[in-house]
Amino acid sequence: MGDPSLEDTAFGPLADKAQFERVMKFLDDGKAEGLEYLAGGGRKGTSGTFVQPTVILNPGLKSKVYTDEIFGPVISIKTFKTEEEALEMANDTTYGLGSTVYTGDIARALRVAGKIEAGTVGINAAFSTSNQTPFGGFKQSGIGRESGKEALNEYVQAKSIHINMNLASKKA
Repeated sequence: MGDPSLEDTAFGPLADKAQFERVMKFLDDGKAEGLEYLAGGGRKGTSGTFVQPTVILNPGLKSKVYTDEIFGPVISIKTFKTEEEALEMANDTTYGLGSTVYTGDIARALRVAGKIEAGTVGINAAFSTSNQTPFGGFKQSGIGRESGKEALNEYVQAKSIHINMNLASKKA
């Protein structure tokens, strides 16, 4: 974590002070709720807009750190007993930007990934984007798609033109 202009920096600061304060409010509110922080949970350093990478275990289903898009280095981990319960929790949100499925069973991973209401699903790794594949969310996460041919569709409008060749050839 450091200077984003350096090649070996994986995580830089948040975009601006407003976003830093927004993320810190999520973390402070979670602490006030009594949530369990496995790592992080605060500011990194004394200057800039750096936030410690944070892992929160089993927040309540209505906790803002679980239901809202934080857009900071914060992840909530929820445990579950059945695949159906996991899918219900994953889809019980107004957002759907990205998700990740971890399992040793690739058939299960693909089945579950297909049922998750998110624009991108990673399997056994955090989801990532590329210029070749579309990126965008479901529900209230984003508008349209970036990258891939789907991004080009945002700039065009399809039009159908039907020709009755029987009638056209009679008038020629």
